[in-house]
Amino acid sequence: MRSRWACLLLLAAALGGCEREERHFSAEIQNATGGATAVRRSNNQPAMALSGTVKQAEKNLSMYDDNAFAVNEGKRLFGWYNCSGCHANGGGGIGPALMDSQWIYGSDPQSIFNTIEQGRPNGMPSFGGHIPEDQVWKIVAYVRSMGGALRSDVAPSRTDGIYPGKPENFRSPQPAIEKGQSQSEQSLSPLK
Repeated sequence: MRSRWACLLLLAAALGGCEREERHFSAEIQNATGGATAVRRSNNQPAMALSGTVKQAEKNLSMYDDNAFAVNEGKRLFGWYNCSGCHANGGGGIGPALMDSQWIYGSDPQSIFNTIEQGRPNGMPSFGGHIPEDQVWKIVAYVRSMGGALRSDVAPSRTDGIYPGKPENFRSPQPAIEKGQSQSEQSLSPLK
């Protein structure tokens, strides 16, 4: 009888010691203008052209940089929306590379969000209104992981397909990756 109680006590202690990452399936804070106030910077759009304005980021804050699940979702969405068609898995092709230190419009979360929403002249389509805002922020977090801007325990470790480059969690931060206001970005700052 005592061994049964000891087993139950041991099992309860083992189950109580297991802790899993807390997953937030939607953004805890919103970081875009309440209404669509930004002008599209590209006439290219991924589907039927929408008229009018799009949202823009209010702050230089990415709410998913500390969330491994959301970054992996961003990786999946990057593939779904055929971002690799132009950016070639981040190495550049028709579109610019996303893994180096040369960023045309800025590597901070606000600039990447605005680039996806508004588009850019000479190529980058405006995805504003075509992709839900929450998904855009997940793609922003993944794009930042490609350049090594996220902690290694948050960045995706590998892809299921064949890819010759280093996985995102083994990449070193590039000099042009600008720091935002998330905890993971602050942890990349050099110690003083």
